[in-house]
Amino acid sequence: MTNIYNEIIQSKVERKKLLAVLLDPDKLVLENLDLLITKINHSPASHIFIGGSHVTTTILNELILKIKQNCNLPIVLFPGNPSQISDKADAILFLSLISGRNPDYLIEHQVNAVPILKQTDLEVISTGYILIESGNETAVERVSKTKPLDRNNIDYIIQTAQAGEMLGNKLIYLEAGSGAELPVSFQTIKKVAQNIEIPLVVGGGIVDLQGIKDSYAAGADLVVIGTAFENDMNFFNQ
Repeated sequence: MTNIYNEIIQSKVERKKLLAVLLDPDKLVLENLDLLITKINHSPASHIFIGGSHVTTTILNELILKIKQNCNLPIVLFPGNPSQISDKADAILFLSLISGRNPDYLIEHQVNAVPILKQTDLEVISTGYILIESGNETAVERVSKTKPLDRNNIDYIIQTAQAGEMLGNKLIYLEAGSGAELPVSFQTIKKVAQNIEIPLVVGGGIVDLQGIKDSYAAGADLVVIGTAFENDMNFFNQ
């Protein structure tokens, strides 16, 4: 068993900020992985997240093993459904889309994942996943058939995060969505961070290093970069 969550907690205590690079398996090509891994190894990333709202590749295990050959960062699954579970990873964000009311993404996928997870040694990290309105329809909204929370109703976003914490989630994840037009606002991150005790993850719509710094300054403990890195592997050379 790994201790990825304990390391996240310790980093929060020490006020050490974390960074995850999110990789979509459908966009990874085995022949190009060496360059990608080199770029990640020379970045400030502390974790690799792998997954997406809708993944069709059948070589997830092979991709993860290839990454592990040349990268020592922990690999954490970020699954849209149970088909994206691989025992080759180190941990899994056990996501519940608590901003929506689609029972499949609140509990059904999680129930179906249990028999698979019981056959692995993956560290399971329960995560309250909150989709925030970001100016355009994202893949999470389309696939989950749920509406994001109003970005201007910060009080309700706070209540949702607090409910997730009270339900026993170990992380709260504020998500603007892949390719979001607008990131989660500074004020939203700040208010949520002030009103929960567990670590706060923020992702979606962050397009430059200043966006990462702003999210940290607002109170994010771990920032996730996906599309920006996919579009430019030199993102961290800014």
